[in-house]
Amino acid sequence: MSTEITWLGHSCFAVHTGDHRLVIDPFLDDSPTAPVKAAHIAAEYILLTHAHFDHLADATAIAGRTGATVVANFEIGEWLKTQGVDETKILAMNTGGSSHLPFGRVKMTSAQHSSSLPDGTYGGVAGGFDLSLPEGRAYFAGDTALNLDMKLIGLGGLKLAVLPIGDLFTMGPDDSIDAIKFLNPERVVPCHYGTWPPIEQDVQAWADGVRAQTAAEPIVLEPGEKFLL
Repeated sequence: MSTEITWLGHSCFAVHTGDHRLVIDPFLDDSPTAPVKAAHIAAEYILLTHAHFDHLADATAIAGRTGATVVANFEIGEWLKTQGVDETKILAMNTGGSSHLPFGRVKMTSAQHSSSLPDGTYGGVAGGFDLSLPEGRAYFAGDTALNLDMKLIGLGGLKLAVLPIGDLFTMGPDDSIDAIKFLNPERVVPCHYGTWPPIEQDVQAWADGVRAQTAAEPIVLEPGEKFLL
């Protein structure tokens, strides 16, 4: 069966692969661009790139309602326990580590970004996810600056890279072009832009730049739109 990926606004994505449903960085109820609320999300796994509110805001509610396993760094996992998440439903990882799950292999990649929990405490290091799925590898960068580790992440070939382009808090459009050159994915999806005025971007101009300067195919989505990997 094919893998279907839906952008739910900001940095939140739903991934339906085979019989498995994943949600990445669930920020829905308080997001001005999310097309659905957390109560409508089906999930078997919840993947959290880092601890900021705009990435884990709805993780506890979705995990409690669905019984989903939460994949996150150790510090986030410990905090989730204090929020009532069943410790048997937490898979704690750290950058460079990987785990084989029923839908495929998950590897936590490095990211250059801060990470603090909603209560202000330390949220561990920020990261991203390299997912090995039936159709190939999909890299969700999380919030990050441009970095040379992307050259290593791209080794072996990527079907897809999901990159932030909003600037200010993450890399912007220009640096994302260099990131695409490092990663060399077949296709690229932008995220973490347009949610609030400080991270507004001309996404069509970005897509034109991707086509002109890289070999990747840009996929520009509206929140709620989906595509097949």
